[in-house]
Amino acid sequence: MILLQVQQVARQFGAAVLFKKANLDIQENSRIALVGRNGIGKSTLLKIIIGQNAPDEGQVIKTKDLTIGYLAQDTGLESANTIYEEMLLVFQPLQKLETRIHQLEQQIATRQDTDSEDYQRLLNLYDQLMHDFKEKNGYGYQAEIRSVLHGFRFFEEDYNKKIASLSGGQKTRLALAKLLLEKRDLLILDEPTNHLDIDTLNWLENYLQSYTGALLIVSHDRYFMDKIVNEVYELTPQGTVHYPGNYTKYVQEKKERLLQEQKAFAKQQAKINKLEDFVNRNLVRASTTKRAQSRRKQLEKIQRLEKPQVKLNGPRFAFQSNHDSGNVVLKVNDLKIGYNDQAISGPINFELRKHQIIAIVGPNGVGKSTFLKSILGKIPVISGECHFGAQVDPGYYDQELKNLHDQKTVLNEVWDDHPTMPETDIRSILGSFLFSGDDVLKSVHQLSGGERARLLLTKLALNHHNFLLFDEPTNHLDIESKEVLEDAVLDFDGTVLFVSHDRYFINKVATTVLEITPKASQLYLGNYDYYLEKKSEQQLLAQQAENKELAATTSAANNSAASEYQRSKETQKTKRKLKREINQLETQLEKLEQQATVIQQQMAAPANYSDPEKIKDLQAKLTENSSQQKQAEQAWENKSIALDELQ
Repeated sequence: MILLQVQQVARQFGAAVLFKKANLDIQENSRIALVGRNGIGKSTLLKIIIGQNAPDEGQVIKTKDLTIGYLAQDTGLESANTIYEEMLLVFQPLQKLETRIHQLEQQIATRQDTDSEDYQRLLNLYDQLMHDFKEKNGYGYQAEIRSVLHGFRFFEEDYNKKIASLSGGQKTRLALAKLLLEKRDLLILDEPTNHLDIDTLNWLENYLQSYTGALLIVSHDRYFMDKIVNEVYELTPQGTVHYPGNYTKYVQEKKERLLQEQKAFAKQQAKINKLEDFVNRNLVRASTTKRAQSRRKQLEKIQRLEKPQVKLNGPRFAFQSNHDSGNVVLKVNDLKIGYNDQAISGPINFELRKHQIIAIVGPNGVGKSTFLKSILGKIPVISGECHFGAQVDPGYYDQELKNLHDQKTVLNEVWDDHPTMPETDIRSILGSFLFSGDDVLKSVHQLSGGERARLLLTKLALNHHNFLLFDEPTNHLDIESKEVLEDAVLDFDGTVLFVSHDRYFINKVATTVLEITPKASQLYLGNYDYYLEKKSEQQLLAQQAENKELAATTSAANNSAASEYQRSKETQKTKRKLKREINQLETQLEKLEQQATVIQQQMAAPANYSDPEKIKDLQAKLTENSSQQKQAEQAWENKSIALDELQ
């Protein structure tokens, strides 16, 4: 069933058209990615879909009572509540139902007219509410809250923290956590992977794969899209193009489609040129005029194809080194890193050789960025050693983009580092990084995150280092810029060491993965998928070893039990008798507890509470009941101890 349709939607600003003829169908359980270049209007289209903005043309059709959850880009949860209080708000209707059930229980317990129709109606209502409570996960919603919070790295010690005291990234994660708990029919997520580490991303992917509603996602995380979506809509100024499959399939299909369009365009152009040439040569000749006129009519009827735009104007850059380094670029021995003499990870051991591209992975807080800064001498190491090899010239890309001067213009930021280079050459290089015209006269502090990232890459490319250290280089880049960076890294004639949570980027460029943990480091000689495969194998081997040990223990226990059985059938007979007696005592205790509950409810009834004789009688019964329970419990404990001794 179709939940929502976008039909011929257009958005414009004044006379400028952002996009037109956008069409999109969302079915139940759809898994859709909306992609397109930066600035094309993906977030704008999402806001039109949720009804926040109106389209300039076209319409959005929704099914009746459709519930939509929307996570805007970098929008955090704002609340005066604690973390757990805010998550409980999702289940307020369920909590009210739970309260109503308890009220009915009290009413039922105090009613005397158990044979009346009114009492029966009360029981029927109670049964219905209990059924609804169970169907809506009334017994498990708190466990569900804990599970989702744990997935987003909020633990029990965090539950009572005020949301107002959290960081922006934590608030964004909480906003997504609350949306997941709400279980809307359609979940629309704009850049949901921002502020998530790899472990959290893996958890979110697994959760979304089993999400019961439909998903519409805008993301720069290509690995995430590959895991989640099974169809892609590309938004262009001319409209949307639909592709079945995940993101990687979309890239392949788009290349094939563009190739076919190029061939069709070239074929049509050849036909048009041939017809035009015939018309031009023969229109004025009396003997061939009719034929020329016929060809001209054919030309007029041709539906001319637009020339395919093979590649949008994107950044163009490359890294080239001035000179080679030695074969060994970096040696790290027993290195421990941290701050204020407190180690946060290590010992780290590895050797980096020329032309290798190594990705550093590990949980948040383990010190991956600290490791790069320690290598460069920006932070003192706690212990151990790290040394550059011969002729190594390192260049560093800082994820915080601090290696820029806010008050300088874009032009001077580069030109001041290369004062002998002609201005035209500087402008040309900046143009290849998408800084053209008056853009080069902007102050650095006016630039967006993506622009600052491209400027830092410009400076890095101009310095011609032979060893590049990147700290989250894809953070502020759109997909097209990421692809250009990937090609530049792969074509680089030097050595690369980088930290990234972009798993697609790691997969594409890394030849080796270095995992850092608080206690050690380990190298995996392959890309990210290879790393995951080996980690899975290690976990499986560890589980198999644990199972083997458990099986050996169980086998020994079984053999011992079998020998014991053979030695003494009388012991087994005694055990069976004790178990029967224990079961009987447990049944007796259950009945006594039920009787005590009934007596207590009767004592709480207003009619009895004001009758001293009645209360005295009930108290005597409760005292007798308590004495019987103690005797039964003592007998149960004695027989349980006897049974344990025979086990």
